[in-house]
Amino acid sequence: MKKLMNGADTLLRESLEGFAAAHAGLVRVAFEPTYVARADAPVSGKVGLVSGGGAGHEPLHAGFVGYGMLDAACPGQVFTSPTPDQMLAAAQAVDSGAGVLFIVKNYAGDLMNFEMAAEMAAEIPGGSAMVLVNDDVAVENSTYTQGRRGVAGTVVVEKILGAAAEGGMALAACKALGERVVRATGSMGVALSSCTVPAAGKPTFTLAEDEMEMGVGIHGEPGRRRVKLATTDAIAEEMLGAIAQSLSPQRGQPALLLVNGFGGTPLMELYAMHRAAARQLEAKGVKLARSLVGNWTTSLEMAGCSLTVTLMDDELLRLWDAPVETAALRWGR
Repeated sequence: MKKLMNGADTLLRESLEGFAAAHAGLVRVAFEPTYVARADAPVSGKVGLVSGGGAGHEPLHAGFVGYGMLDAACPGQVFTSPTPDQMLAAAQAVDSGAGVLFIVKNYAGDLMNFEMAAEMAAEIPGGSAMVLVNDDVAVENSTYTQGRRGVAGTVVVEKILGAAAEGGMALAACKALGERVVRATGSMGVALSSCTVPAAGKPTFTLAEDEMEMGVGIHGEPGRRRVKLATTDAIAEEMLGAIAQSLSPQRGQPALLLVNGFGGTPLMELYAMHRAAARQLEAKGVKLARSLVGNWTTSLEMAGCSLTVTLMDDELLRLWDAPVETAALRWGR
């Protein structure tokens, strides 16, 4: 194993310290308990958005803390859920009296700990609520989840809810909007290689040179099946076929296409995958209204990618286009 680190036990803290120093105008980091929050003070009357999950998926979630997205993010150790005390501290730090909305990926540890944090946050003025993201169409169940996993579609949920909260939307309306976006979103991934968790020191799984894992999870969970390496066109056809089956888009309906790298895939290949996916959407009669290509929800250095489709309408397009300024995503300001 080769990693740029002083040690596996200090990597997360040192990474967060570097992240905060590099983006000092946008974020601040707190430790014991650990969370990342916006550098500016909470805006009075604005719903606070808090998300989080295990490290190793950067820029998710800390990279999306800032204007027009999250108010705080709670990073756990690599592929390990953050703790309820982190989530509570983050919620208290960003509360401005309008309540706090937790955005949670559907993994057993994340869900359990965020539910505990929500109970502990009962005295927050304005209350708290939760949106559960479960966009992965590859599986209906796994050892990590009860139902579909939460993956790269989380970025779409965080961006749209961030714009809504920035515009003054109330807590109950934000929750309803988030659930609507989740229902309109489907994702599926494919891995060409494994990743190596620093504390483990060895690959999570192994693939032969001519194999890929179709439907892989962002922690290296098994997908639908292990298959022979295929072309971008064939990969896009299978993944978008599964997504379309889940979403049942109408002909002419506008959609957002997010092509997400897992950390070890060159942009050249991601754009080639976008080309293939866009053609598949066109063949299904779906209108490609917006695109986002890059590394947004990674799995350390795993090679591969995921495709996310969100069915849009005028309101969702307006919220997606609204200004955002975070370490990883910024436009319109």
